[in-house]
Amino acid sequence: MSKSPSNSPKENPYSSASAKVRAELSEIDASIRTAALFFVTSAIVWLIIGTVFALLVAFKAHEPNFASSYEFLTFGRVRSAHLNAMALGWTSNVIFAVGLWIMARLSRFPINHGGMLLIAGFFWNIGLTLGIYGILFGDLTSVEWLEIPHYATPLLAISYTMIGVWGIMAFRFRKGDHVYVSQWYILAALFWFPWLYVVAQLMIIWFPARGVVQSVTNWWFAHNFLGLWMTPMALATAYYLIPKVLGRPIYSYYLSVLGFWSLAIFYNWAGMHHLIGGPIPVWIISAGIVGSVMMVVPVIVVGINHHMSVVGFHKEVWHSPTLRFIVFGAISYTLVSLFGSAMALRSVNEITHFTHFTVGHAHHGVYAFFTMVMFGGVYYMMPRLLKREWPSAALIKLHFWGSAIGITLMVVALQTGGWIQGMQMNNPDILFLDIVQGTIPWLKARSVSGLFLTVGHFAFAINFFWMLFAAGSVRAKEGPTLLAKLKEGGVA
Repeated sequence: MSKSPSNSPKENPYSSASAKVRAELSEIDASIRTAALFFVTSAIVWLIIGTVFALLVAFKAHEPNFASSYEFLTFGRVRSAHLNAMALGWTSNVIFAVGLWIMARLSRFPINHGGMLLIAGFFWNIGLTLGIYGILFGDLTSVEWLEIPHYATPLLAISYTMIGVWGIMAFRFRKGDHVYVSQWYILAALFWFPWLYVVAQLMIIWFPARGVVQSVTNWWFAHNFLGLWMTPMALATAYYLIPKVLGRPIYSYYLSVLGFWSLAIFYNWAGMHHLIGGPIPVWIISAGIVGSVMMVVPVIVVGINHHMSVVGFHKEVWHSPTLRFIVFGAISYTLVSLFGSAMALRSVNEITHFTHFTVGHAHHGVYAFFTMVMFGGVYYMMPRLLKREWPSAALIKLHFWGSAIGITLMVVALQTGGWIQGMQMNNPDILFLDIVQGTIPWLKARSVSGLFLTVGHFAFAINFFWMLFAAGSVRAKEGPTLLAKLKEGGVA
């Protein structure tokens, strides 16, 4: 097993064996507690809102007349509202919470300007609320993943700048010279996201480029939103929590280096394979195909690193709520990425393009990988922030099984039905209407999967708010006595 010399458990924040390290981490947790709780609360609220929209989208896909008399509930508006509620509401808020918490812990940097994070988080969610309202009432743009009306985007950009700067400052003033694997991914994502978002907004919305450049920019942004924003943050969480929970270093430091740099080099090109067959310069599409296929390198490297890190500890993985979610997400990362590389091949793309297979693939990455990993991150972070355990183990199990069964059913249904759909669309002897009708059973299965996911999400929300309010009531009762105890323990 190869690892960095400074990755030894007794010397770094991956291990809390030392009383001094525990006290230091407790101080950091206390300093970021209010901001992190705000972001997690906001993330869960948007998760529930996005789930309601998702159920409407799934049901309307096979029952288009449902709620058709309400203009703001038409399929196009509800789907766009769902997409942005999940991508900018759930996803970004949980990234701000878990990602910044991990960065603070690894940098050993207590937060000094919590008010700035709270203000930024408040305006981020105000801007998103304004954007979702605009989408539902007809002000949305026609660009997928960028449907938020133009009057709401400056608020999001300014808010993100304040949040991102704090993460960068935490890294800048870290204690020690060593940079941990998780910090690489978080720091890179903090730079990648504004680059992606600002360029896409300028070239598509504010000062539109001409012709096919808009399509290229759109898929460059949409694909890299997952690959250079969600993926690095999820991998950072997995790289931090797998060693943390198991009390052992990651299997190979050098494989981590290879995985990071190959992701940074290849993923930026990968989105262009979605434009195969379009009026796009051939070299751009070919570069996108090569980038997508080369993504096999970081995926295999990360898969080996994660797998070898938990070898011999499978019982611990199953009994840990944190690792149960994270390992599910890590396995999904390997599978969805290999599927993505295969979908970039022209012979495969001509079947999967314009089908439900692509929709299933997107959910596989965004939910089965990213969201499941971040669920694990929240399950680990919250007891450290609130100094109490989760109130219900049964709700945790219900959340896991509802989410795991739901997303598995959704991916299998959409990708199986999508593959059949693609094969039939390439057969000129089959009527298009017959193909559409043939997808209905698979779309109904998707609606059923949404019910499982909804049960899981509500179990998660109930457990979270139960824990949050219980912790608040304890603090209210104990008052200064509790605060004094925390100060004596080096927590506050």
